[in-house]
Amino acid sequence: MRPASPSDDEFLLHVYVSTRLEEMASWGWSPAQQSTFIRMQFAARRRSYVTAYPSAEHNVILFGDVPAGSIIIFRGPAEVRLLDIALLPEFRGRGIARNLIGMLISEAARSESPVRLSVLRGNPAERLYERLGFIAKGGDQMYTEMECLPAGAVDAAKKTQESIHAGKSE
Repeated sequence: MRPASPSDDEFLLHVYVSTRLEEMASWGWSPAQQSTFIRMQFAARRRSYVTAYPSAEHNVILFGDVPAGSIIIFRGPAEVRLLDIALLPEFRGRGIARNLIGMLISEAARSESPVRLSVLRGNPAERLYERLGFIAKGGDQMYTEMECLPAGAVDAAKKTQESIHAGKSE
């Protein structure tokens, strides 16, 4: 990874577009309508992240020296939040996202912080997050909120659950 700079804006837009192509194709819009819409959505998303998470890190994911995607991470006092991760189609399925998220989980565990994220319901990435140890913690009709606890917190939660169950059986 490397920090994103203003010179990466067109690349970052290209990554974002690649995540919405299939969806937009089903709308029957002209290419001009799609371009206008996606640029508005990209700008609104960027403003939203900057407003809600002003200290978030915006990075370009590299595969070797080749830009392959983007990742936005917020490190706060009570959590590490994966705001967004996206790869261009030709780099998907190679374990890049899995490895980056695994490193983020390891980093958060060292500070005993959970990693949290929101994922669009039905997004195939939800299964990846589950395989990496994330559990659903709520959400709304559009998004599932997920969390991966540090190993010590998982052990404590299991012990609490075991003691609750043991108390019920007495």
